[in-house]
Amino acid sequence: MTLSPDALAWAQRLVRLNTVSRESNLPLIECIADHLRTLRIPVRLTYDEARRKANLFATIGEGKPDGVILSGHTDTVPWDGQAWTVDPLGAELRDAKLYGRGSADMKSFIGLVVAQTARYLAADAPFAIHYAFSFDEEVGCFGVRHLIADLKDADLAPRHCLIGEPTGMVPAVAHKGVYRWRCCIKGKPAHSSLTPSAVNAIEAGARLVTQIAGMGQQWRERGPYHEGFDVPFTTACVGVIEGGIADNVVPEDCAFHYEFRNLPGHDAHAMQRRVLDAATALEVAMKAVDAGTGFRFETICEVPDFLARPDEPALALAQRLAGTRETTLVAFGTEAGLFHRAGVSTVVCGPGFITQAHQPDEFVSLDQLARCERYLQALAG
Repeated sequence: MTLSPDALAWAQRLVRLNTVSRESNLPLIECIADHLRTLRIPVRLTYDEARRKANLFATIGEGKPDGVILSGHTDTVPWDGQAWTVDPLGAELRDAKLYGRGSADMKSFIGLVVAQTARYLAADAPFAIHYAFSFDEEVGCFGVRHLIADLKDADLAPRHCLIGEPTGMVPAVAHKGVYRWRCCIKGKPAHSSLTPSAVNAIEAGARLVTQIAGMGQQWRERGPYHEGFDVPFTTACVGVIEGGIADNVVPEDCAFHYEFRNLPGHDAHAMQRRVLDAATALEVAMKAVDAGTGFRFETICEVPDFLARPDEPALALAQRLAGTRETTLVAFGTEAGLFHRAGVSTVVCGPGFITQAHQPDEFVSLDQLARCERYLQALAG
């Protein structure tokens, strides 16, 4: 199985553009948009508030019924502090692998899609083919929400969505949700010799951290369970904590970040209500010392879980295109839950493996890219 030179060139072109989430993705978006415009394909861009980032939506076969979305996110995670042996933006070929940040997650898929555009135009399929390339997936699936809203505004109702996250070209039918919050605790400071007159923000936060850890332990021991996931139960994790200014000062402030990765159907908002109730109970003793103390919560991100039905139309399509009856589950979050909740039949299927993503010397094999190219070509019939 051989990858076409044009598909490889597009994958390399996109990997060489720095679209770490903190940076603008406009050079990549404009690169693709310019190519589509030369083929007389209308392009719709929607920007973030600062107009530093944009989603791209384009349709081949405008006005045709049904329609298939080929979806991917354009941003990547950073490589700061990682021990790379190749240039993260070099798109180097070595040992039948394409190296670089985003090569597996998931610029190669986007490049391969763009490389098929002339074929899709020539094929004149009876259904529309839509390109949906988003920003800020890696930091909370923020851009795609605007893109989905744009579909509704344009009165478009595509039937299928194929998201090209790395699944080894095996259609993935489920993933967990990712819900993150920041908890900020306000205490009352004092000299550490006068602790009874103070409210220790770190200690209050620690009690809530213990509550969150206990919830995770409960799910581990009692379920619910969903076999097929690497970790078949909902998890809780406190990832960042900060507070205090000196050893001899009762800390006034503390903050920590935590997340729930919930199984499909396990209500993350109900989990958060348990945390809020625990915080409210802790505040009674805090406010008895000082009414200005307490807890405050900020939502960082809400990425809903995804579970395809056994008769999911997009699953049947992806299996046909990939030439397989296999399915898999993935541990990582994607935009699939958002498309699915918007009424679009969705499945996740793309080249490479998540074990290579986000790592130093990230890569995708040329064999995986060739399999993906054949999958995309089959869409044109």
